[in-house]
Amino acid sequence: MQAPLFVRPLTEQEQAELEAGRRSPQGFTVRRSQMLLESRQGKSTTTIARLIGCSDQTVRNAIADFHARGLAALQPKTSRPHTTHEVFDEEGREQLRALLHQSPRNFGKDTSIWTLELAAEVSFTRGIASRPISGETIRNALKLLGVRWKRAKHWITSPDPDYVRKKTRRDSLIHLVLAHPSWALGFLDEVWWSRLAQPDQHRWVEEDDMTRLQELERSKEDTDPKALACYGVLLRRGQAHDDQMLLRFVDGRPVSAVTIDFLTACCQELAAQSITALVLIWDTASWHKSQIVRTWLRSHNQMVKQKGSGVRILSCLLPTKSPWLNPIEPKWVHGKRHVSEADRILSADELEARVCAYYGTPRQPHLVMPKKVA
Repeated sequence: MQAPLFVRPLTEQEQAELEAGRRSPQGFTVRRSQMLLESRQGKSTTTIARLIGCSDQTVRNAIADFHARGLAALQPKTSRPHTTHEVFDEEGREQLRALLHQSPRNFGKDTSIWTLELAAEVSFTRGIASRPISGETIRNALKLLGVRWKRAKHWITSPDPDYVRKKTRRDSLIHLVLAHPSWALGFLDEVWWSRLAQPDQHRWVEEDDMTRLQELERSKEDTDPKALACYGVLLRRGQAHDDQMLLRFVDGRPVSAVTIDFLTACCQELAAQSITALVLIWDTASWHKSQIVRTWLRSHNQMVKQKGSGVRILSCLLPTKSPWLNPIEPKWVHGKRHVSEADRILSADELEARVCAYYGTPRQPHLVMPKKVA
């Protein structure tokens, strides 16, 4: 039979802490405070155990812990083991890394995606782990390797074999413009402004609400076109000048003849701003590199040289499929989000007005596609 055990005499501070501990939100602190206060009143450990609903040894452990650690005994100790044994040594972790660089289907699984539990299972069956392990063990091993679960990003590259040469020329021309105050840099592109499609966007909504974007349908009475074609050029000069957008909408679609009309209008605008040369950077669309456009560029530059006035155009075609080299591309994306309307279809006139207002450009008469091309 064990000898009776009672708590030692308490100080005023300890008495106050134990009284406060009985009102603690932590159940462990409440029970220990009750055990110690009941023992101070002279009750035996068996009586206290019966009152609280625990074993006699639990009460004895609480009193012994209080004698050893004082008020710190009111807080639970960590449940973490004093020693841990790693399932994977350095070699095993490298084998795990190599395992995850393969498809689970190579090991007879009917999925192409690794999960922590699946990696734990295959690690044991392949002998990388000496015993069955949990997915959390895999997580810890990957953390030591510096491996994280990341979403794959869509990545596009240009298939143009002359990509480096063309990009280098583009970069050189950009630096050349900065060295000539009377030169301008123009990034030209065309875009279709749809009246029906809805671009990705964010909106302020209630917490439980959701905005659903879907392509709108126009009525039979609506005679406006579904989308409006538009030419645009992003003009950049020195640091002392802000970016400028020049826009012209098209009745029809982009073709070589319309491209020439747009370049002519741009030259007239730039000449009014005392610009003498335009470094034109654009993609390899057929209506940019056609024989008609190249012939016009040569004759235009010859005429400017002969007259001694006007705007000379230096054309620079971008590598194939490299939209990231044309900074006007994101301008279109942001513009479409700004002018869109999720609840109704905009008329063609209203859409054009919003586009011009967003880019700060005046509305101009539409460029017209020749009927022979149409």
